[in-house]
Amino acid sequence: MYEDFVPERLAKLRTQKGVSARDMSLSLGQANNYINNIENKKSLPSMQSFLYICEYLGVTPQEFFDEGNPDPQALKEFITEAKKLDSRSLSYLLGIMKELNSRK
Repeated sequence: MYEDFVPERLAKLRTQKGVSARDMSLSLGQANNYINNIENKKSLPSMQSFLYICEYLGVTPQEFFDEGNPDPQALKEFITEAKKLDSRSLSYLLGIMKELNSRK
């Protein structure tokens, strides 16, 4: 699982952030092909490097491994905005979400 999940999840989150593998590698202080090697299953990051990757992507390790959370950044933003709503508005929004999810 880990050997397939990490490269795929890394590529997805990096793409959502809108950064190239090369730029991310260099931003992490690594060789320009570091992230590309992970995404192409040629290597896996050390624990320390993994934590730096999570920090760079703006996700916690838990969020990184949460397959049910396809876009952690968007969910964080959604929750931040939802916290600003009054109870009535929050209930209304929750009803809309449940209706949308029931259509799947």
